[in-house]
Amino acid sequence: MYDRILIAVDGSDEAERAAERGLEFARVFDATVAVLHVVDQKSLRLATSADEKERLRERGETVLEEIEELASAIGQPVTTELTEGKPAIRIAEYAAKRDAGLIVVGRQGLTGLGKRLLGGVTEQLLRRSDVPVFVVPKNASDATTDYSDLLVPTDGSETATVAAEHGAAVAQQYGSTVHVLNVVDLQAAGGAFNAGGLEREFVDRLEADGKAVVEDAATEIGDAVPDVTTAVVRTTSFEGVTAGICEYVDDTDIDLVAMGARGRSNLGRHVLGSVTSTLLRSVDVPVLVVTRSR
Repeated sequence: MYDRILIAVDGSDEAERAAERGLEFARVFDATVAVLHVVDQKSLRLATSADEKERLRERGETVLEEIEELASAIGQPVTTELTEGKPAIRIAEYAAKRDAGLIVVGRQGLTGLGKRLLGGVTEQLLRRSDVPVFVVPKNASDATTDYSDLLVPTDGSETATVAAEHGAAVAQQYGSTVHVLNVVDLQAAGGAFNAGGLEREFVDRLEADGKAVVEDAATEIGDAVPDVTTAVVRTTSFEGVTAGICEYVDDTDIDLVAMGARGRSNLGRHVLGSVTSTLLRSVDVPVLVVTRSR
């Protein structure tokens, strides 16, 4: 599934951690690897001299050399390329041109208040790319992790189904247990009724629907992955489905989440779903985001 992997790096600690994960993925999937650094055109415009612009390009070359050293240490051949422009656009274009099966990036930084903040480039890439994006946080554990427990949240949508297929492909390589999860969002359900509470019969029906969804997903991937477990959980948090997923990740020591990005805008561009976007800001495990349904 991942014959060609693109690792995009910007010189940050998170990008380096992402590169480590991407190189490990390539080793397991026997994939070729291209490493890309984009010199941001905004930075080039702000440079006040030709020397400053050249230093930006030299810094990019240094970043690529550092990843080459990481790859050499594990015996993984890579090709590197330095380009210029808007990073998200260039990464998506490069992935399409090289027919990449996976893009690996870091989730960027923290705000001054210590809250997690999804990097602008990463979020723009998720909106643009037709290629699955593997997002790695700085606090993810070492690249030698075996992904023994892999979570596939599902709402029964087509994109969630395809994300489950990607999760199953990873699980096959790593011998993972796949957890298929549906979260019943009682706050969202209650809002539709403008009432003080929900009738038990209605909640039971929501849970029954969730069980049907996870069982269908488990059946779809069961032939490929022998160890599949299903769960339906309720959440009353105002953070909705994300809260339920985060709690499950913590409670079951999940190593990787595979999920879909939701829908498209009227202009045909991908719209990053609120659940996916919030989850990326909230967990310290990698998230494999499938950005298209088929």
